[in-house]
Amino acid sequence: MSKKSTAPAACPCGGPSLASCCGPYIAGDAIAPTAEALMRSRYTAYGQRNEPYLLATWHASTRPDEPIMSDEEKVQWLGLEVKSALRLRQRKADDADLTKDTVEFVARFKINGRAQRLHEMSNFVREPAEAGDLRWFYVDGSFPE
Repeated sequence: MSKKSTAPAACPCGGPSLASCCGPYIAGDAIAPTAEALMRSRYTAYGQRNEPYLLATWHASTRPDEPIMSDEEKVQWLGLEVKSALRLRQRKADDADLTKDTVEFVARFKINGRAQRLHEMSNFVREPAEAGDLRWFYVDGSFPE
């Protein structure tokens, strides 16, 4: 008889486990410390169809008024690859702006069974939230060729 592994499943974003990666941010038990951590948790939230979290982490200046998910669209998220986090490259610069960051990623997914690839340069800002604590927010993104 073989033993079943009790190791937790990897986080959808590629991290060690949901409980030690994106889970605390999505549950509201912790604040994403970096733009990359927020981006990873948003990827996970898309997979969970957690529209309230996605809207709460979207900057008010660009947050859509319409629903961002459709029940008719069957989306299956397949994987995430973070290409770069801009501030990591700028860490040694004395004048690095700690209120803005850019994260480049590729997300693979299927919509209604058809494979897709999203390559985005996402822009984030860090500013006080309603409770007064500093939080990262997704602003917008561009799609490199």
